[in-house]
Amino acid sequence: MPATPAWPPRSAPRLFVPQRLEEGASVLLEGGQAHYLGKVMRAGAGDAVVLCDNQTGEWLARVAHAGKRDMALTVERQLRGLEAVPDLWLCPALLKKQAFDWVLEKATELGAAQIRPVITRRCVADKLNAERATTIVTEAAEQCARTALPALADPVKLEALLRDWPEDRALFFADEQGGDPAAEVFAAHNGPAALLIGPEGGFDEAERALVRAHPAARAITLGPRILRGETAALAGLALWMGVAGDWGR
Repeated sequence: MPATPAWPPRSAPRLFVPQRLEEGASVLLEGGQAHYLGKVMRAGAGDAVVLCDNQTGEWLARVAHAGKRDMALTVERQLRGLEAVPDLWLCPALLKKQAFDWVLEKATELGAAQIRPVITRRCVADKLNAERATTIVTEAAEQCARTALPALADPVKLEALLRDWPEDRALFFADEQGGDPAAEVFAAHNGPAALLIGPEGGFDEAERALVRAHPAARAITLGPRILRGETAALAGLALWMGVAGDWGR
């Protein structure tokens, strides 16, 4: 007897939509999303699409109408609820566009709850295209089957980040000049946390002293080698997920 194929198929397209989803809801896609479904994925009437709303979770929908410039879908049933992600913020210093795009994409895949870009004195960039960043994060979440998008904050200067830091959140500071072994520190911590990563060239001495003096901060080391900013951000995030996050579930 042949096996019954999974439904929806694993190859079904996945998209985040802004409206709150529920059984029987109608969803109209236009612009880039309609083009992606109709022209790239070749979806037609009756085909399955997986929708996420970043509010309630993941839903199965079917294409009700495929037009030249829009696609109408009908929501059938919920597949998964909104996922719970570990309460870890990634606070990476801004890098060159291509490198920071990579950080945004991979931090989303690895499971960061929030991404809070930081501006430091040695940053080669001081602005972030919010629309582009949101697109990168959303497409990464679709690709890796997240049901919840990481919150994406506007870039702030290091001094402002530290000034407004919540009292109950630990701030692990990746210091190339040394600190406690990251794996041991992460494994021993229980509660909200964040990982602060410096720019190309690292923090300057005044910034390093400012961070070390903060009551929530604890210097950590990510090993004996000096890592590039994008490498340090993702190595630290992966290590956290392995020893204190949700990789063991």
